[in-house]
Amino acid sequence: MRAAPPPLAADPAALSRLLGTALDALREGAQARGGPLPAGGPEAVVTRVRDALGEPLPETGRGAAEALRTLVRVLAEGAADPAHPLCAAHLHTPPLALAAAADLAASALNPSLDSWDQAPAASALEAEVTAALAAEVFPDAAHPDALVTTGGTESNQLALLLARERHGSVRTLVGANAHHSFRRAAWLLGLPEPVTVPTPHGTMDPAALAEALARTEQGPVLVAATAGTTDEGLVDPLPAIAEVCAAHGAELHVDAAYGGPVLFSRTHRRLLDGLDRASTVTVDLHKLGWQPAAAGLLAVRDAADLAVLGHTADYLNADDDTEAGLPDLLGRSLRTTRRPDVLKTAVTLRALGRTGLGALVDTCMDLARDLADLVEKAPGLDLKDRPTLTTVLFRPTGATDETVAAIRRTLLAEGRAVLGRAKADGRLWLKATLLNPHTTPGDLAEILTLVEGSTHR
Repeated sequence: MRAAPPPLAADPAALSRLLGTALDALREGAQARGGPLPAGGPEAVVTRVRDALGEPLPETGRGAAEALRTLVRVLAEGAADPAHPLCAAHLHTPPLALAAAADLAASALNPSLDSWDQAPAASALEAEVTAALAAEVFPDAAHPDALVTTGGTESNQLALLLARERHGSVRTLVGANAHHSFRRAAWLLGLPEPVTVPTPHGTMDPAALAEALARTEQGPVLVAATAGTTDEGLVDPLPAIAEVCAAHGAELHVDAAYGGPVLFSRTHRRLLDGLDRASTVTVDLHKLGWQPAAAGLLAVRDAADLAVLGHTADYLNADDDTEAGLPDLLGRSLRTTRRPDVLKTAVTLRALGRTGLGALVDTCMDLARDLADLVEKAPGLDLKDRPTLTTVLFRPTGATDETVAAIRRTLLAEGRAVLGRAKADGRLWLKATLLNPHTTPGDLAEILTLVEGSTHR
């Protein structure tokens, strides 16, 4: 007799039992790790994973509970834990518990947003939430809209694609501070190599942009500004850049993958003045939105610009079905199979509202200022600049770049702290990106104590 197949995720009882096993394994793995990162470096991690995994494709399985417990535990033990306050290197956010719970529900139901008959409620939910978020970015636009993406890289690529479809072989101008995805997107789309505009103080210089536009050969131009640079968390002067673009007939895209959610903050949203003058805007809610990845958006001022993404596959959006009123979803993404990433965002927005999310943004920005205060008071440390968003660059006074790099790697190898690195003003800096609203002043002081202790080894 053939064995019964394993239970499906739609079976709540089976899922509940397995969820308990997974949560226990997460807890055990974190306890075994004991810090923000596994100690021992890459070789030690590989050894632990191989020992736990054994044969990746065994002839006979060991059962659901054992497999889940073993591999979730080893993953947790070997994780860089963004929820640990000493894990502060990247724009790698600790997701909210309610967002992770919503993500589990999305995985269990498994809607696919490539046709309405696979995702009736999810498609309606996505349409409502993206419209509301687009209106937040473009409050004065007549018909704004937004697409759900996998993050800033996909959103920036889509922005260049839409510009190309509107104008032909568009030329892109980016700041020297711009995300690497613009060059890759230009390559993928067969567009000219982007022109780099100087950023003498870490942000795009409007005068240099005007000069670059004046020198650019005739033809359509897209200027890509940044609201939240990867290395320093800086915001380009968007109002001045928008004025320069208008004077030269150039379109404006803003990569606000990092800084976009600052719109939720009544205290700090002025940092994004001028954002609404762009044609397209990238926003990542898996950064300052505390969502499990992926939760990206591309907001567009005019929903009509998205029509070029339309595509027909008879088994998904046949003309007669569309004419009969079934929503056509293929034009909502370049992907076909697409999970309902909007659910976790919708749950978070409903639970916290603009005020709650804004308070989280404010908390993390306050933490960055607190860390900067501590660095300024430490006689053996130098601060690059006061933070704009939640990124703080600092380094031991008089240290060489080689020493700075070695300090970071030592802390990684020992599993004691996860700090990033950034080049600025011709020097290498340690980078703390503060995205955990549960971080305490004591945690900030410990980061500096660990750095100072490593300096004197």
